[in-house]
Amino acid sequence: MDEHVFYLVNHFWARPGLDRVMAVASSWDFWWPFLVLGVLAVLAFGGFHARVMLVVAGLAVGVTDGIVVDSLKGIVGRPRPHEVLYGARTLDLAKAKPRFLAIGKPLREEFSQPGIRPPHGNSFPSGHAANNFALASVVAVFYRRFGWLAFFPAAVVSYSRIYVGSHWPLDVVVSCLIGAGVGLLVTAGLEASWRRWGQKLLPALRHSHPSLLPA
Repeated sequence: MDEHVFYLVNHFWARPGLDRVMAVASSWDFWWPFLVLGVLAVLAFGGFHARVMLVVAGLAVGVTDGIVVDSLKGIVGRPRPHEVLYGARTLDLAKAKPRFLAIGKPLREEFSQPGIRPPHGNSFPSGHAANNFALASVVAVFYRRFGWLAFFPAAVVSYSRIYVGSHWPLDVVVSCLIGAGVGLLVTAGLEASWRRWGQKLLPALRHSHPSLLPA
């Protein structure tokens, strides 16, 4: 079933117009400069809750990527689709520095031939999916009115990991759940800690902001 869905996304549902969108969505090197600018803007112009959200999101992504994802990759050791399937299509942006300059260049497209290289076993979980859903869950909790919209770009990034041939569909689905779960747990843990120990550590700030979350 997993293989069947992978081929649907990777081959039969693929369209030339989507190729570049999915390659861009899947490229961390493309997005990190814009992410840094966004973080700096929030730090410079955001209020207390926006800045706290950055801290919580950073911790959530750090726990997700540095502890959960890395540990599970070593334990599970599941090969990526293009490492074990014949004809799996891998898609990536062209090489460029900085990477966003590759947006107008032809994409790098290859079709897998297993056996040429030994599999690395890094398919489960998907760091892209887990990290983006961890971030989205934090944003959704902090900004309950519109924060849920953060799950849409997270879902696009997660889907792109199947589309470009890097992960199995089940890997991505479970990774989304892992990321969202870690994000919620980290947020709840920091909120509980602030309510319990904030008065002792930062009494004036705790008095002004009884909760880390917006009212």
